[in-house]
Amino acid sequence: MHAAFISLPPLSQLYTEHRPRALAIARRIVGDTDDAEDVVQDVFARLARRAPGFGGRAAWTTWLHRVMVNSSINWLRARKRRERLSHEPQEPLSPELLAVGAEMERHFGEALDDINEQQRQVLYLREVRGLSYPEIARLLRIPEGTVKSTLHRARQRALTLMEARGQQP
Repeated sequence: MHAAFISLPPLSQLYTEHRPRALAIARRIVGDTDDAEDVVQDVFARLARRAPGFGGRAAWTTWLHRVMVNSSINWLRARKRRERLSHEPQEPLSPELLAVGAEMERHFGEALDDINEQQRQVLYLREVRGLSYPEIARLLRIPEGTVKSTLHRARQRALTLMEARGQQP
């Protein structure tokens, strides 16, 4: 069943009205105003190129918030990959250690793909970005207690998935 077409104002109007909020969301996640601006520009550029996935099931601002959070997290992942490629280790690692590290990262990434979105976001923001519980709670707009319990469940689920696949956590 297809959602009814929801009529939105022109993109330029949406951009003008919602850019400050979108920028604030991205800045809280990526931690840098210039980088946050890049994320906002990318999101609105993608919206201009193709019809958004907005189906009217939630308010436009709720949908935009979710898109900005997801895009900002994806931007951080890409930045981390770029930084990893641009930095040489202080002392060369043995091929065995490099292989083990890459394999562990791959296994953990696969486990992350198999947990629910909220658990994945909380785990990523805590373990990769190093955000505090209150920061994650503010960012995702959930209670701090929910952050803690979600993080615990996400860690347990990721470990269980890795072990079930015969992978060493």
